[in-house]
Formats: sequence, C-alpha cells, structure tokens
Amino acid sequence: MEFNVPDMSCGHCAGVITKALQQLDADAMISIDLPAKKVTVETAQERQTVANALTEAGYPTH
Repeated sequence: MEFNVPDMSCGHCAGVITKALQQLDADAMISIDLPAKKVTVETAQERQTVANALTEAGYPTH
C-alpha cells in the first residue's frame, strides 16, 4: 500500500516514520521516497491501521 505524506521532508522524518511502522509490524517492508513524499508499506496490517500509525507519528497522510 502506498501513502502520500506531504509533511515528510528529510531523513529524520523518514526515520521517525520507519520506526513507527516497525513498531506496528516488525516484518513490514517499508520503502520511502522523500522527493515524491511517498511511503510504500508491505504489511499484513489494514490500511487504516497503518494510516493511523503515520498520523500518530506526526505525519498524516492525504
């Protein structure tokens, strides 16, 4: 699943997002494209659960 994360702008942001998603699912495959402001996640979690984790980390999706 892919998310647009417009507030993500630097390596620190990417680290915070990665950590939040790994806490949700340690086996998740996470790919971050900073220039495009996109996060791609392969996980067994539901889309809304992942979106909530991103929002709670301070990076709401659109």
